[in-house]
Amino acid sequence: MTDTPELPEELILRLQRLQLLRYGENPHQAAALYRNPLEPERPCVARARKAQGKELSYNNLLDADAAFECVAEFSEPAAVIVKHTNPCGAAIGATPHEAYTKALACDSVSAFGGIVALNRQIGREVAEEITLLFVEVVVAPDAAPDALEVFAKKPNVRVLLTGSMPDLKATTLAMRSISGGILVQERDNAVLEELKVVSKRAPTDEEMADLKFAFTIAKHVKSNAIVYAKDGATVGVGAGQMSRIDSTKIAGEKAGKRTAGSVMASDAFFPFPDVVVAAHEAGITAIIEPGGSKNDQASIDAVDKHGMAMVFTGVRHFRH
Repeated sequence: MTDTPELPEELILRLQRLQLLRYGENPHQAAALYRNPLEPERPCVARARKAQGKELSYNNLLDADAAFECVAEFSEPAAVIVKHTNPCGAAIGATPHEAYTKALACDSVSAFGGIVALNRQIGREVAEEITLLFVEVVVAPDAAPDALEVFAKKPNVRVLLTGSMPDLKATTLAMRSISGGILVQERDNAVLEELKVVSKRAPTDEEMADLKFAFTIAKHVKSNAIVYAKDGATVGVGAGQMSRIDSTKIAGEKAGKRTAGSVMASDAFFPFPDVVVAAHEAGITAIIEPGGSKNDQASIDAVDKHGMAMVFTGVRHFRH
């Protein structure tokens, strides 16, 4: 690989400390937040204005960033609820309130103590709904004065306002530390463009809309990622498992009977058709995945056998 302007041979960073944090991931670890000079203008959690609430912790910032980056994927009103950097509920709707209530319905148990992100100004109605649940942080581009009055009744809730939403198509660099080094990569800014129908049955318009939604959410779920969705909302999420079939089973357990008539998204290809079989048994009608396995045909055959639809994206979204 040759050097490019985005990944120079020498990368000099001058980091400005924005604030000391109470502690890191655990109380025995010291931590601080530093400004990333490579993204000076990007709307983000690190530069958000805290309208109210307790001091932010290291974990608060990690989770709030994960929620905000996910909700920024959508042009329509959207809400994402994150727990331990994974979406446990996400939805789009006609209004922020509708999106939030749909997202909460996915997994209200996991949402307890989580992070809520919206991609629209927070109004009073959705603020009142959010404060019915114990949440750590709410992040959005803005909040109406009457919404802030509602949050003020819950003074410990941290409310972060970013001013606007980021352009996720922009090419920026993401950094991550390992012992003895810093890993640098382009941020995953890939968006769905051309989808290839590989099954005998093509998805319906409703299925296709849900497939695109589910795959977008899967981009923000830790691998191995499986997302079940219906009517523009997640109904089950399986995250961070060492085998894809285990993520599939967890997503199904989270969704319960709501899997019937839902669609499935996978962040990477299926090495075996066992995921397709499990999806069919759960009532899934259509699947979206990157494709590219030498065993793709076995999965396609399983889809056709059960009258399901399948589309390939050609794009993988591993998230470690």
